[in-house]
Amino acid sequence: MEKDKAAEQQGQEQWIQELLALSEKEQMTPKQRSILQAAIDTFSEKGFSAAATSEIAQKAGVAEGTIFRYYKTKKDLLLAIVVPTMSRMIAPFVMRNFSGVLDVPFESYDAFLKAFMVNRLDFARKNLKIIRILIQEIPFQPALREQLVENILSQVLERVTVITDHFKEQGQLTDAPTPAIIRFTISSVIGYLLARLLLMPDHDWNDEEEIEQTVSFIMHGIGGAR
Repeated sequence: MEKDKAAEQQGQEQWIQELLALSEKEQMTPKQRSILQAAIDTFSEKGFSAAATSEIAQKAGVAEGTIFRYYKTKKDLLLAIVVPTMSRMIAPFVMRNFSGVLDVPFESYDAFLKAFMVNRLDFARKNLKIIRILIQEIPFQPALREQLVENILSQVLERVTVITDHFKEQGQLTDAPTPAIIRFTISSVIGYLLARLLLMPDHDWNDEEEIEQTVSFIMHGIGGAR
């Protein structure tokens, strides 16, 4: 747990630094940048609905009225700052360090899956705060959802399809449609990451063993020998 918290803290600082650097280019005032940072912290901790502008103002070190001088409502704060900024950063952010897995040739689909899970687990540990905001807001923010589909899912899906077809041709995978194989695989991987980092973070996880079991499940299912 301490390792996870340290990794998360390090990732948050890196994320916030990048976000604030972008805001400087857009000539935001120091107060606006403080509000932005406080909003990210509060939205991540409590979700948009439960986040109070008074708490954001307290964290930002400004009067609550200062927030409304820049943004008419709490929703405007999210839409006018957080969503557009995340949309512009989201593709390079999510794709960061992903090429090391998607571009490396693996001898087996098992080996690819293990590397894929280790890579995404490490990424998610370091960026839990922004991942929480994305999970909470994507269902309600069409612009963010469209950005994800256009700039991320299409890139990842194209490369994962090539990898999956390669192992199908080698006979390592069933002859099921490639989109179905990818859907089953991604569902299992995301399910593990959600349980590991968000739903049951205090559980005594053995990541190496869990990744082995998840890969075994993907490759062989849960049916027993009869």
